[in-house]
Amino acid sequence: MITPFAWAITLTAIALLIAFDFFIAYKDRHKSTSLTKATLWVTLYVGIAIAFGISLGFWATHQARTEFFAGWITEYSLSFDNLFLFILIISRMKIAREKQELVLLIGIVSSLFLRGIFIAAGSALVESFHGVFFFFGVFLIYTAIKLFGESEKEEWKEGRAILSLKKRGASAFVLTLVAISLTNVLFALDSIPAIFGLTKSTYVIVTANVFALMGLRQLYFLLGGLIQRLIYLTKGLSVILAFIGVKLILEAAVATHHEKVWGVAVPVISLQLSLAVIIGTLILTSILSLYKSRGHNDGPVAGIQDGRSEAH
Repeated sequence: MITPFAWAITLTAIALLIAFDFFIAYKDRHKSTSLTKATLWVTLYVGIAIAFGISLGFWATHQARTEFFAGWITEYSLSFDNLFLFILIISRMKIAREKQELVLLIGIVSSLFLRGIFIAAGSALVESFHGVFFFFGVFLIYTAIKLFGESEKEEWKEGRAILSLKKRGASAFVLTLVAISLTNVLFALDSIPAIFGLTKSTYVIVTANVFALMGLRQLYFLLGGLIQRLIYLTKGLSVILAFIGVKLILEAAVATHHEKVWGVAVPVISLQLSLAVIIGTLILTSILSLYKSRGHNDGPVAGIQDGRSEAH
């Protein structure tokens, strides 16, 4: 049980971290982010996340520690897909490199806000209706099938909202912020049901999401063209979502007192097995992607590797 004091300390620390990150991004809004700087920040955020996860085992429970790492790794991997779409949007809108950092931070903060709303709504549903996991599970499996069939290099297309704002003369900066915010809603619809399949702790869900998103801005500059070599990432994410979807359906069956189906006991997928499947899928996906794309050089990603892009 997470105490109100632990919540207060955690939320205060998160608010200070976001404020500090926003201050740095605003201060350096006219500067290009170097590879060295991006590496240091990503390493710092990943290190903080790992340290926090380990600490949970000492002041909370070992279960909370395992749930946090399963949730954080899942959300972090889903953030990679989110990040790839950010790259496409920023490249399409031709945002100047020195402005990309501020755009990304605002987009990430909006994502945190939206996920907070979805987490609160999801928690309320779970508390009052255990059968909602059937819906979550089916939704994740549907999303996984749809994601598996998508092209790895599918282009981002402007929606009606963006086209409407463009006709009204909105700047590229504003259009990019709106586009990123809209895509954040879609990603939240996938990520929140996914993490509910790994933990029911609101505290773990919130902290896993925060740590998965913090540092994403710097990761954008660090990965650059490398993320385009992860050609099987979408396939790997679809496998993870489908696996969690099945896990949710099985848990919903047990929670609604359907321990047996046609005389066969409903299996229970442990958190340890879930963590192993998630990590194993990501490792295998990365190895196969890098092997398949070896020797291929698609050139720099527009707006990332060079500073020649300009907002217009």
